[in-house]
Amino acid sequence: MSSHVLVVEDDIVTRSKLVGYFQNEGYRVSEASSGDEMRTLLSEQNVDLVMLDINLPGEDGLLLTRELRSQSDIGIILVTGRTDSIDKIVGLEMGADDYVTKPFELRELLVRVKNLLWRISLVNSGSEGHRTKEDTSLIYFGDWTFDVQRRALCKNGDPVKLTKAEYELLVALSSYPNQVLSRERILNMISHRVDAPNDRTIDVLIRRMRAKMEYDPKNPQIFVTVHGEGYMFAGD
Repeated sequence: MSSHVLVVEDDIVTRSKLVGYFQNEGYRVSEASSGDEMRTLLSEQNVDLVMLDINLPGEDGLLLTRELRSQSDIGIILVTGRTDSIDKIVGLEMGADDYVTKPFELRELLVRVKNLLWRISLVNSGSEGHRTKEDTSLIYFGDWTFDVQRRALCKNGDPVKLTKAEYELLVALSSYPNQVLSRERILNMISHRVDAPNDRTIDVLIRRMRAKMEYDPKNPQIFVTVHGEGYMFAGD
């Protein structure tokens, strides 16, 4: 069954282009020109992924992102015409999975959509499927199991959704347990996926991971800050 993509974009030319392209690629596509139309559609239909223009008239795309994320694990790709990296960082912080900047290549957007839908399907399948003991891509720490190959994180067997950037951060840190990594080094390990990254990108991602994974995010035991140096993965 083909995935259902919702294009939320007020510019009719851009919207038509996106709808036509993704329909040609075999996706089921719905469209909305405002936040209200988006809400109505989501209440009536199952949607796998939303492509959300950050500059909708009368609505703040970032607040819409937070609203969407608070209600579901739906895939969210922000489409922004702005070049300011703060918007992108805040967008990721609000819970978006990815973003593209206008003007974008349709092919690049297709790759991002495919990757995100693949990751969502992995999380939804959770810890199904038999694993062999020789599976070396499994990392165990505390109550957590991180399957690097399948991009799946589970707590006591229950899947926990990771965005692309969160997954890459966890791979980077867990590859060097109990070693301090500078923000710059972590950025170099993940930034081929992140446009215009800066130090704050890492702080935002660490904060998000702590909120998801630490018993007490204010007193982290897994993602430890080493002041003046960077961060350390201290999972047992």
